[in-house]
Amino acid sequence: MGVNKYRNKELYKKLLRYVFSVMLIASQTACFGRVWLTEYNPNIVWPFFEKGNWLFFAVYAILFVVFLLCFDGLKYGLYRKFNLLLGQWLATIGATFIVYLQIAMLSLRFVNPVPLLWSMVVNLALCVILTLLSEWLIHTLFPAKRLLVICDSYPPDQFLQKMSGRRDKYRVSEIINVSEGLEALEEKIKQAENVLVYDVHSEMRNKLLKMCYEYDVRAYSTTKVSDILIRGAERIHIFDTPLLLYRNIGLTIEQRFFKRFMDIVVSLLLLILTSPFLLIAAVAIKLYDGGPVFFLQDRCTLNGKVFKIHKFRSMIVDAEKEGISVPAGEKDPRITPVGRVLRATRLDELPQLIDILVGNMSLVGPRPERVEHVEKYTEEIPEFKYRLKVRGGLTGYAQLYGKYNTSAYDKLQLDLMYIQNYSLLLDIRLILMTVKIMFMKESTEGFTEEQRKEVQEQNQESSQK
Repeated sequence: MGVNKYRNKELYKKLLRYVFSVMLIASQTACFGRVWLTEYNPNIVWPFFEKGNWLFFAVYAILFVVFLLCFDGLKYGLYRKFNLLLGQWLATIGATFIVYLQIAMLSLRFVNPVPLLWSMVVNLALCVILTLLSEWLIHTLFPAKRLLVICDSYPPDQFLQKMSGRRDKYRVSEIINVSEGLEALEEKIKQAENVLVYDVHSEMRNKLLKMCYEYDVRAYSTTKVSDILIRGAERIHIFDTPLLLYRNIGLTIEQRFFKRFMDIVVSLLLLILTSPFLLIAAVAIKLYDGGPVFFLQDRCTLNGKVFKIHKFRSMIVDAEKEGISVPAGEKDPRITPVGRVLRATRLDELPQLIDILVGNMSLVGPRPERVEHVEKYTEEIPEFKYRLKVRGGLTGYAQLYGKYNTSAYDKLQLDLMYIQNYSLLLDIRLILMTVKIMFMKESTEGFTEEQRKEVQEQNQESSQK
């Protein structure tokens, strides 16, 4: 009875998210509307009246919603406070900037931005208030879920360690192995609030997920490569039997054309705009130790082609003297003071715009891996070569939603999600998300000392072989 009550209560969480989303959009639009009516509309060439004003309010609201969706600013109860607030702040700044340009064009002259800036500051404060209120209310009404974990031959310890970072959302109540038998699993599922099916083989997983569906139990499941391929398939209804079409060719001809066109235009524009930062970074690296400015390394891109990637050097000269890859740790002594700043601000990645312009890389795509890493990972995970169906990218799913120390298999799945669901709009959204991720420390999290030594030993073994 208690479990049923919990499940019924859970139905209202989504409604609460919608309420807070509407409150955020309405309050921001109202704040902008007041400034528009009192400060700007009377001074444009042809002032708006009634319906015209409502139309302009709608333009602001639509812009704000588009940016919110791009920056994941409406994930109330899902993301941490800073992650959520950062998305909302960037959406507020983006919408305000575009609206200011529209007001300037309507006025046919320079427009004083101060009133609009004040309204933006008020809107930023509204974001903080609503986010704090939503977090308190959602966590009060919907405390951490009791989670039943069902595993198979692989222990879920590493994944549970990740989940321990979100104790506000998940509380593991029990771990059970599929070897206990279907009857025992069914009894556990009946009483569960939530179920996590961790790396269970497909036949058993299908049975477990059907049980969860039958008993109205919310279920989570870790993904396999085949799951991602299925999600990217096209539904076909030629017959009365549903079909899924797997094209399996990467990107289509037209997608490749528009993607390459955007790469050339945007990379050239960014090289021009960031040229002062490129110059300052190059001078700082040279003045610090006199070593080379750029770090060049063989990487793999489309169809396994090998090219020299360009990055600003952030480590000491000869950081890998023996030619063996040594991943950077959280407090790696090989990273120079200049390098730490470059890594923290992601400026060390800027020279890759050259690689994009010449066609070795794309703005968005799987991270180009070292040749030896591709060989090593492909030997362990044969599907790893699927990432090479598109050009390597400066940013992408794995770079945004993963971390520096994310496992090879998890990176593969994230990259396949991008390839299988590719669209030009997705590329634009991921580029915008890159702006947000630059402010988030978690995405640059390095290997722990234990992880670093483990990877180094594996690379030494591979080198000896």
